[in-house]
Amino acid sequence: MCMRRCLVGLTFCTCYLASYLTNKYVLSVLKFTYPTLFQGWQTLIGGLLLHVSWKLGWAEINSNSRSDVLTWLPASVLFVGIIYAGSRALSRLAIPVFLTLHNVAEVIICGHQKCFQKEKTSPAKICSALFLLAAAGCLPFNDSQFDPDGYFWAIIHLFCIGAYKILQKSQKSNALSDIDQQYLNYLFSVVLLAFASHPTGDLLSVLDFPFLYFYRFHGSCCASGFLGFFLMVSTVKLKSLMTPGQCAAWIFFAKGTQVRALVREDPTSHGATKPVCHNY
Repeated sequence: MCMRRCLVGLTFCTCYLASYLTNKYVLSVLKFTYPTLFQGWQTLIGGLLLHVSWKLGWAEINSNSRSDVLTWLPASVLFVGIIYAGSRALSRLAIPVFLTLHNVAEVIICGHQKCFQKEKTSPAKICSALFLLAAAGCLPFNDSQFDPDGYFWAIIHLFCIGAYKILQKSQKSNALSDIDQQYLNYLFSVVLLAFASHPTGDLLSVLDFPFLYFYRFHGSCCASGFLGFFLMVSTVKLKSLMTPGQCAAWIFFAKGTQVRALVREDPTSHGATKPVCHNY
């Protein structure tokens, strides 16, 4: 059992690292900054793979109750906000900066539990939240490549995450499992992002994308879709096999490993901004 948990944890860390690096490559190196299309593609691949897994008996999906689906709809709207704003922010910010701001969502959750739900919060958790908030507050003053738009979208991203987790926790009585919830998120995201691609201009602007017909762009987009799906599956497995504290430790380890690797490679880099046209 211990070996199985370690294997799931290591799989999660690998998918977490590879997913962020692949997304950063597509967004910042190839500069594919069309979030409705990029995130629509990722959620389409995730939804198709999850549907195939269900049909093959590898996953169990029970979302037949209309009331449960409608109750979960606001969370799916927030999920779209998470992936859309996250894509916009990640395209402009270094991964360590993005992850630091991403972690501030825990401050929102902690504050809601303390102020509105009147839950008992340990001093260690409060101190941790304050340190996260202080670290994020210092970032703009120490970021040599400060991008206001990147920080703006990162703030929207973290607020959507905080609201999503609060809503998810408040609906514990809902009959939907984590897989059910993610399946509905995928379906809703594909539909909403498809309709949003034209008003946002992404559908027409993508025709001018210089790497539209290059194999590395196609390969990177396919990899991002599959990695996003495997990350979701490994996250669900992690939560089912471990306690919340153990899950938090693995997530912290995954983020820490990624930040250390990137800082060691180039402490001033914003994740990969060098042109790669000649490689095609």
